[in-house]
Order: sequence, then structure tokens, then C-alpha cells
Amino acid sequence: MVGAEDSAHPGPRPTWAEELLDHLRPTSRDVDRVVTWLAHTAGAEVSLTDDTGTLIAGTAVPLDEDLVADLTSGRIAAAAWAAEGRHLRLARVELPPPAASGVLAVARPGPFDRRTAEMVGHTAGVIDVLLRARETTAAGHRLERAAADLRLAILQLLMVEDTVSARRVAAGLWPGLLDTDTASVHVVESHPGDRDRLAAECLDAIGERALVVRCPAMDQHVIILTPGEAETGALRDLVRPRPHTFLGGSARQRLAQTATAYGQAVSALAVARFRPDKAAVYAERSHPERLMDPAALRAWTARVLRPLDSLPHHTRAELLATTRLGLEFTAVSTAKILGVSRNTVRARMERVEALLGADFSDLTARAAVHLAVNTEAGLDAVPDDGDVPAAPGFAELLAGPAVRAWAAGLLGRLEHDTRDLRRTLSGWIAAGGNAERAAHLLGVHAQTVREHVRSAEPVLERQLLTSGADLYETVLAHLALGAVPAPTLCGPGHETGTEPGNPDSPVHD
Repeated sequence: MVGAEDSAHPGPRPTWAEELLDHLRPTSRDVDRVVTWLAHTAGAEVSLTDDTGTLIAGTAVPLDEDLVADLTSGRIAAAAWAAEGRHLRLARVELPPPAASGVLAVARPGPFDRRTAEMVGHTAGVIDVLLRARETTAAGHRLERAAADLRLAILQLLMVEDTVSARRVAAGLWPGLLDTDTASVHVVESHPGDRDRLAAECLDAIGERALVVRCPAMDQHVIILTPGEAETGALRDLVRPRPHTFLGGSARQRLAQTATAYGQAVSALAVARFRPDKAAVYAERSHPERLMDPAALRAWTARVLRPLDSLPHHTRAELLATTRLGLEFTAVSTAKILGVSRNTVRARMERVEALLGADFSDLTARAAVHLAVNTEAGLDAVPDDGDVPAAPGFAELLAGPAVRAWAAGLLGRLEHDTRDLRRTLSGWIAAGGNAERAAHLLGVHAQTVREHVRSAEPVLERQLLTSGADLYETVLAHLALGAVPAPTLCGPGHETGTEPGNPDSPVHD
């Protein structure tokens, strides 16, 4: 017959050695816990100190300085001492840098029998193992952080079109990564708490074939630059089974247009949230710039950006890259993406405003400059037939029949809504995207303006409440049809619009 005590403890208690070894399990690796265990099991006071006597774990135990020096210097590996009813055992323990070694000290009122003496020696060995494992893990984390910082630096160089420096940085660590003329950018979105694990899984899935970066601006985003097509399939497979995880991808772009590709990926991400497979690639729809005469567009772009031509090349490229991103995203996000301060982003964009004579609080001016800087970014990809016409005015550039037909088709989608979304949207654009001012102009409530603009987004299939290509295309459509006044550009050689931009419009931050 089995007693109650036997039922509660069907097996023998683990020996002290088994208990000590249990501390080496991945879930139990803690030096403090080992020291506490030794103190409890040996009925003693236990301390772990470094070579300066600083307590690392346990409770302070008075020690002879000369004896400690002998241990930490390596002259002896262990020592035992007894006096005045106090018994002490010490063992040398290797510590990670900068400390060379430390001392495990065990003090108890009674003498050490064979069991407790062995316990002290083996515990010192276990602490050695745990500390080496901790240092190895810490070194691994440091390497991972350094690699992540380098990947971010490469992305930031690509964002400002410095492909030469980006390739130079990448060549030493990831040979062949940027040995390509074109690439796609993907953005994976998940919960911020899952981002690190997701980034690690992206690295496992595509290895060194792509550039995987934790987005510095959005805590829920991982940015992946993929030179090949196979990586896209791997990313889709990774996203598909994960709940609340989405993938947006760009069209293939030249490496110098990485910033443009990033904007496209973010735009596609908004579509992916409504797709069953949670993935979308930027749609190659009819963009207005593709409907304009290429030579006329190049000539107009050259005239708009001419005030920047007197700047040193690196300064000009820096200003244009910052402006291109700053027109797509907030100043805070742009600063994080480029690795500079928000004030630096603002200062650069204010300098461009002053040089171009453009008021960036005016949506029409922002749309015009956005068209110019993105056209210039893509000029190397557009063949130049050598025939350079006289630069047209902005209104003339938008007056072509193809552009006007595109604009009429786009805004015509709003005609079927009885709330007159088209009138509200025109007023909102004219007011610089400010709902309160638009409401005053239209004689309605500001909330009505916001609801109408939000309702227009799915009809136009474009995001309007955040800066970016979708918003600027919608503004260009209004300009092409004369629904809003043309912007004022007051720089050298610029045409002047019919009305100035609104200086009271809020700067997008």
C-alpha cells in the first residue's frame, strides 16, 4: 500500500549535481540564481566579485586582499581558510572583459565536508560556463547591431542617390548585393512588438541576397531592397501565414531611385491591407507625367530646377534627395530615413523653397516641385533625342489633350456621389489641405470636409490625407482642368501663377 507521502513524491529528489546542471538549461541561465542556489544548498553566505572587489552577485563576504590577489592573478586556483568559527572556500572564476577574473567566495559557520567542497568547485565551473555564454551572446548581439547599422547606412546612401558609396560599404560585408542596376523595394508591416522577429525571419528567408533594414521611421515596418525576383516570392510566403502582416512592393527602379521605389512600396502597402493574400505591388497606372511630351517635360523641369544648378554637385543632390522624400513623408519620418535631424530636413527644404520661389504650404506648389524633382531623378532612364524645345509654362505642360482626358476621367469618378465630393475636394486643395479653411470657403463644417475627402479616396483609388504621389496626382488633375489656381514659382526664369500660395497653410510635419 502506497502512503500519501509516497504519492506526493513518486520519484527520488534530484541530487545537488542535477540541480546545478539544471541551471545550464537555456531557460535557467542566470548567475544570480546559481549563487542563490549555492547559498541555500550549502547553508552559507556566497559572493561573486571581480578583480577590484566589486560585488557581482550574492552578499558581500569579507576577504583577505592578498589571498584575492593571488586568486585573480592566477597564482592559485582555489583556497580554503578557517578562523574564529568561520570557514571559507574561494575559487577563481574567469570573467568577461574588462575584468580578467573574479572570486567565488563561500563562507559558513561549520567546516566543509566533501559534498559541500565539491559543490563549490563545480559551481565555480558552471558560473564560468554561464559567463562565457553570456559574453558570447552579448558579442553576437553587438555584431547583429553593427550589421543592422551598416544595412541602414547603405539604405540611407541609396536614398540620397549615393550609389557609389553604398556599393563600397556593401562590398566588404555582402559581396554582390548591389551588383545590379535595378532593384525593387518591399515594405513588410507587422505589430511593432513582432518587428525584430519578423526582420530576423526575413534575413533567414532571403539571406544575403537582399538588404533587410528595420525602418528607422516606422516601428512596424521592415524595408527590404531586393535585386532579384525570387526574393519577392520568399517574402510573400513569409507574410501569408502571419496574421496582421502585410507586404507592399515597388516596381523595379534604378538604384539611384531607391527613394522613389520606397514611396511606391508604401503606397502598395495601403492596398495590401485590403487584399486576401495581404500583398500588393505598386500598380503601373496611367501617371500624368507619362502623358506629357517628354522633351517638353524635361525642358520645364530644367527651368524649374535651374536655381539649384549653381550649387556644388553634392549639395544639389542632397537638397533634391531630401526634398523628394520630404514631399512624400513627414519631416520626422524623412529625418529618420536619412539619418539626420528634423531641423536639418526643414532647413534643406526651406532652402529649396527659397531658391525655387515655391511655397510648400501650397499643395499646388508641392505638386509642381514633386513632379520636377521626380522627373529629374528619372532623366537618366529617358532617352534624350537631342531636340531641346523652349521650356513651356506649367499650365501649358498640363494642357495637352492626353493629360486633360486623364484628369477628366479621374475626377469624373466623383460625379456619381450626391454629396458633391468634387467641389469639396477642389476647395480642400485650394485651402492647402486644411479642413478648417476649406470649410470656411465652402460654407460647411470642417468634419464634413474631412469625411468628403476620406470618401473620395476609395473612389479615386488614391490616398489623399497623407502626402505622396497619390495626393499630388490628384492635385495635378485639378490643375489640368483649371479647378484650382496655378502655383506661384518666383525663382529666376519661373512663370508666375494667377494667385500666390496660402502662407497660412500648415507645414506638413
